[in-house]
Amino acid sequence: MTKKLTAEDIALLKEPQIANVATVMPDGSPQVTPVWIDTDGENVLFNTAKHRVKHRNLVANPRVAISVVDKADPYRTLVLRGEVVEFLDEGADEHIDRLANKYLGVDTYPGHSETEQRVIVKVRPS
Repeated sequence: MTKKLTAEDIALLKEPQIANVATVMPDGSPQVTPVWIDTDGENVLFNTAKHRVKHRNLVANPRVAISVVDKADPYRTLVLRGEVVEFLDEGADEHIDRLANKYLGVDTYPGHSETEQRVIVKVRPS
């Protein structure tokens, strides 16, 4: 069953808050990574490189948990479970640049690399 993001959830996701994304390792153990977070209003989005552990984990097992805690108010939170419904290659470099602007105030992501292939991970809350 899909969970609809509330207006409060969307507001928090649009702010420069750090999210923690939990994936499942091949042996079943959890793996958690802090990420920059985004939303399209229905899904939670984050950006990663294809060679990273979280991407490999999500390709093998699309189940994910995400936690966001407002850095100014630790009682304002969003915690959800969901499933990756899409990996988007197209627009991923532009997306990480928009996130760099949101989080760092710069126009271009400073970690761009010729050897990394970026991907947008789209998570549908459940």
